[in-house]
Parts: sequence; structure tokens; C-alpha cells
Amino acid sequence: MVVKELTDKKLFLELDNGKLEDGKEIDLQGWVRTNRNNGSIGFIEFNDGTYFKNIQLVYDSSNEEYEKYSHIRYGSTIEVFGIIKLTPTNKQPFEITVKKINLLNDCAEDYPLQKKRHSFEFLRDIAHLRPRSNTFYAVFRVRNVLAYAIHKYFQERNFVYVHTPLITANDAEGAGQVFKVVADMKHPNDFFKANASLTVSGQLHVEAFAMAYKDVYTFGPAFRAENSNTTRHASEFWMIEPEMAFCDLEDNMNVIESFLKYIISYTLENCKEEMKFFDTFIEKGLLDKIHHILNSEFKRLSYTEAIEILLKAQKDGHKFEFNNIYWGMDLQSEHERYITEQVFKGPVFLVDYPKEIKAFYMKLNKDNKTVAACDLLVPSVGELIGGSQREEDYNKLKAKMDEIGNSKGLEWYLDLRKYGGCIHSGFGLGFDRLLMYITGINNIRDVQPYPRTPGSLKF
Repeated sequence: MVVKELTDKKLFLELDNGKLEDGKEIDLQGWVRTNRNNGSIGFIEFNDGTYFKNIQLVYDSSNEEYEKYSHIRYGSTIEVFGIIKLTPTNKQPFEITVKKINLLNDCAEDYPLQKKRHSFEFLRDIAHLRPRSNTFYAVFRVRNVLAYAIHKYFQERNFVYVHTPLITANDAEGAGQVFKVVADMKHPNDFFKANASLTVSGQLHVEAFAMAYKDVYTFGPAFRAENSNTTRHASEFWMIEPEMAFCDLEDNMNVIESFLKYIISYTLENCKEEMKFFDTFIEKGLLDKIHHILNSEFKRLSYTEAIEILLKAQKDGHKFEFNNIYWGMDLQSEHERYITEQVFKGPVFLVDYPKEIKAFYMKLNKDNKTVAACDLLVPSVGELIGGSQREEDYNKLKAKMDEIGNSKGLEWYLDLRKYGGCIHSGFGLGFDRLLMYITGINNIRDVQPYPRTPGSLKF
């Protein structure tokens, strides 16, 4: 009896559970990854899109369609009818003996993907085809699982998912690097009757919902008109931004640690083959790095203590590329990595930053010099997550906003303190950069399906 609605993934799961039957008849639809033969026997690497590993199809000259099957090109779409053959002593634990192959759609001879290594630069130029390559097949499967893990974490803890707007009148961070939204170039402000731009962050909008639902999060795209061609910057990216009422900075850091460990663990458990691939071909020691995060206690360190550590290191002879170290500076990646890699050899929360280098909405500490902010620093990257306790005092927040001149248009944000506000905090995590960290991929263009960067809009 032919088993219908079978997939590659189901077959591998049956194998892992010891339930895959030798001699089972199957019917599968998918794509040819390779096709090779020696004149008497042929082998097709087959994948239906449900599992990272391919399945080997075997056909031989006893099949009257042997010659036809031997000419099926790489990339073609096929339906295969065959019989499971368990091969526990071979490299592949099972294979399929072909009874019949239906060619559903041939692949043209000029197919740009071939059975060889292609550079990432070349593959970026064919972004519509690169998910079929091994590396990107793995990357985007992990992206999917990681996104699910994020929602799973929050939903299991009764967070409410909020769809914050992509079109906004506010620049949440005050950086000014926004994409303007214009319906009519001659009358740019007529459509909304206000200056409109694409959002750089959903934080301010999601804060409002925390005052009704207590624990909320937004997870969606953000945009920044930053003319920067680096491996870490993109014009369009995704952000994870939870907000929690009745939650101070310490509580916030506890959630960050719990959240990060949960989503990494879930990804490791559900993308075992993909992670093995990354560990072997992308970043040697990746799995050790990831497991070290999971098994580490996240240290707490004040910004002031960090500056003292860096100054001492410099005095002791350590050479920093950015060597002008002083209290009040923005730490560079090399400083953050020194602290995590050389001093603590693990993740570190850096807290209580100078108010001048942090956003207006962060709570002012009692010293009137620092704010209740935290950055999670991790080895090999530096800052991975940024968070803070928000200023809940109406007068203090208004004074700060008046000082920097951004009160106009944000009166509604002040209302959140005026009408039943409370202590609250949250954090922001760049989804794409997190994916880079987990996969070992070192360019943000290679973890996004269709990257948007300056000078590049082909797709």
C-alpha cells in the first residue's frame, strides 16, 4: 500500500524513532539536488523542502526508463514512486529504490546554481534562487524556527502580541535617519497632514499597550535610512521589542537572560542538522560558543566599573584601536568584547550608563548622572541586546523631552505617565543580528531573504 502525504521530514522522524519500515512504498514530490550515474546505476539527491538532509534515490539499468531518468537535470521538479531500503551501515541510513519518476517540470540548462561552491556575493545576486543552496537552505530554516521560538516564549508567558505601525510621525530614537513616506512629491504632507516616515522602532507605541495588558511585545520590521555599507547594517531589519509593566531594571535583565536561553535552546533542539552544518562549514566551534552562553551566568557590571577595567587594561599595556577611554564615552565593540572575552569570559550585563549617551525615555538614576539602562554583551560580538527601565515620572520625562526639543508630536507618550502610569521596562533585540550570532554568518545580507542595503534593490 502506498503511503500518501509522506514527507522527507516524516521519514527521518520515523527513522529516528525506529519506526521506518524496510520495503515501505512511498510517493514524494520535490526537487533534484544532484543526479549522477555510471551507465548501470544512478543516484539522485532528492529534497522536498521539509528537512535539511537529502534523500538518496537509486535507479538502475533494469528500469526501462533508466536512460530517461539519467538525463533529469539538477533543479528539476519530480514525483518519485519507490520503496524504502534501510541501509544502516552506509553513510545514508536509508535510500529509496525507484519504481517510477514523473518529471513535473524540467530545469533549464542555464540554471545558475550548480553542484559546486558558490561565493556568498554571487548568491546575493540571485537571492530568488539562493534558498536552494545548502547554506541558505539552512539559514532560512533556522530563521523560521527562531522566529517561532520568539513567539512561543512570549505566548507561553501570557504576553500580548501588538502590531505596531510601520508608518509613524515619530523618530523613536531621535537619530533622524528615517525614510520619508510621501504620496505626492508636490504636496508631501497632504496625505497624513503630518510628516510621515517608516518606523525605526515600535517601542514607544508598544509601551502604550503595556499600560493595559501588563506584558506585551512587538516583533516586526523596522527601517533606517543610514547610508552605511557594513556587514552589520541594513536599511530594513526586524526587531523584537517586549515591554513589561511593574518591571524594574533587574526584572528586565532576568527576562532577557531567560528569553535568550530559551530561544537558543529551542533552535538547537529543532535545527540539529542545520546547526551541525554551520559548526562544520561556517564557524568552527560555533556549537561550543552557543552552549557556553546557555551554561553561563550572566554577570552584572556597571558602566563606571567597565571604564575602570578598560583604563587599567590600557595602563597594563593592552592596545585598543580606540584608545581615548574616558567616563562618558560610547564604548566600542572592541571594548565590549574585551570585557566579555578577556575579563569575564562570558555574557555580561553592562548597566547604569551616562544619561548623555542614552535615549530620552530611560529612567534617571538617583545620582542624576546615569540612567537605568542595560546592554547585554556577549563574546565575539559585543552588544547583542539593549534595554532599560523607562522614565515613569511625568515631570522628569517632560523636562528631558523639552530639553532636547522632541515634545511636539509626542504628547500622547507623556499621557502614558499622566494617566495611570507605572514602573515599566523593556528591551530591543535585532532579529537579524541574533540570527548572525546563532548561525555564524558574518554578513547581515546573508541572513535576510531579500536584503535592503544602500545601492541595492534588485528584487
